Amino acid sequence: MADATQIHHLSQPCIYEKKSRFMKWLSKIFKGSGGSGGGSSRSSSAGGRHPQFLEDENMVWRAPSRSLDDRPRASKDQEELDRALAFSLSDDLKRPGSCKRRTDNDENTAKGLQDSLHRPSYTPYMPSYPDYPPYDPVPFYPRGYRLCSGCNGEIGYGNYLGCMGTFFHPECFCCRSCSYPITEHEFSLSGKDPYHKTCFKELTHPKCEVCHQFIPTNTAGLIEYRCHPFWSQKYCPSHEHDQTARCCSCERLESWNTRYIALGDGRSLCLECMESAIMDTGDCQPLYHAIRDYYEGMNMRIDQQIPMLLVERQALNEAIVGEKNGFHHMPETRGLCLSEEQTVTSILRRPRIGGHRLVGMRTQPQKLTRRCEVTAILVLYGLPRLLTGAILAHELMHGWLRLKGYRNLSPEVEEGICQVLSYMWLESEVMPGFKNMASTSTASTSSFSTSKKGKTSDVEKKLGEFFLHQIAHDASPAYGGGFRSANAAVNKYGLRRTLDHIRLTGSFPI
Repeated sequence: MADATQIHHLSQPCIYEKKSRFMKWLSKIFKGSGGSGGGSSRSSSAGGRHPQFLEDENMVWRAPSRSLDDRPRASKDQEELDRALAFSLSDDLKRPGSCKRRTDNDENTAKGLQDSLHRPSYTPYMPSYPDYPPYDPVPFYPRGYRLCSGCNGEIGYGNYLGCMGTFFHPECFCCRSCSYPITEHEFSLSGKDPYHKTCFKELTHPKCEVCHQFIPTNTAGLIEYRCHPFWSQKYCPSHEHDQTARCCSCERLESWNTRYIALGDGRSLCLECMESAIMDTGDCQPLYHAIRDYYEGMNMRIDQQIPMLLVERQALNEAIVGEKNGFHHMPETRGLCLSEEQTVTSILRRPRIGGHRLVGMRTQPQKLTRRCEVTAILVLYGLPRLLTGAILAHELMHGWLRLKGYRNLSPEVEEGICQVLSYMWLESEVMPGFKNMASTSTASTSSFSTSKKGKTSDVEKKLGEFFLHQIAHDASPAYGGGFRSANAAVNKYGLRRTLDHIRLTGSFPI
């Protein structure tokens, strides 16, 4: 029993077999031949280091060393995990849209993993693993070599951030927009400049200038919006159909944080256009006479006194119905040169602003009798001075053509040459130093008288540029196509020769 107890405490597993008769005999021979050396063998067995014989009945053989192929599964899994961890650390440093924050413990762990990858733990046996993509080992930099790309200072022994192939102090990795440190795991990158994702959206995602919200994406995931061709006002497509007010002068949509002025006839006016708006017939008389002087300065004197009235939209539409001749710009007609006798309701006293509406308007009916080929000129009230003047210049040209005997002109020719005169007058107001080819020194002097209210403000000048843009880019065949043909002829031959050619042929010179 004592020998059996020693067998259980052996450090290596053993195999026990029953002796045959021959082995018993052979055992005796070995005992006998051992002589004095037998004691030495027994003392070694008693020590428990390499047991060979115990008693006479059992024989002990050392078990063979374990094969390398019989390693536990847990050992294999651990090695696989180490390799995957090293690959992940290397891959994080290469990803452009993410960053990895490190500490000194992280560095020691990474270096230990790197060393373990280059030191084989055994050579006789190479297990078959699944094919992994190639990876770069985690770079290791000495402390003196690691500099912050934000402040260019040495990082030292504190925490640092490895990102975009370089290193930062955590407080030096800042958003290019708000200058605050980026602490999120993900960020946006524009070139080499990092941004918070929210800051980058504020910079790049367009906002609606009506509701001031981010313009939503459509069903295809694309940002779809509308944009005014001149003012570059961006807005959601839905605002074109949700009854959002639009200025009748500059065409900009009403923003949710401002209020337009309702003119009472279905039109609205923005505050910038309201600054120079002409509200009644009396206020418009100086401008009307200044434009007549402009015509006279170009040797196009209008001898007859043509009445001019400011009217509401309804009165203008009724006058259009009663007018037998003439081509009118639809859907919005802003002026009219009458040739028939009519009774028109004009605005006698300008209204005042009450809240966001005009109140206190006073009108009067006025019978227009025909004393010449032109009965009167009607213009919508409530429009800015420059737009009112452009309409007057256009309608006065209609009157001049009728008074001078220009008969049966096509809409493209008549409306086109009238638009040219409107465009020329606007240029003289918006660009006082501009000298048109058709104008004379007298015209330049007379154009000065049209600015009796003083120097044109920047807001009014911008409006004038918009009205010029409207005339030049009108899409209608008569007002747009006619203007471009007439303007090309005037620029080439001058206004006087172009008018003479129209009188003779009824068309523009080529």
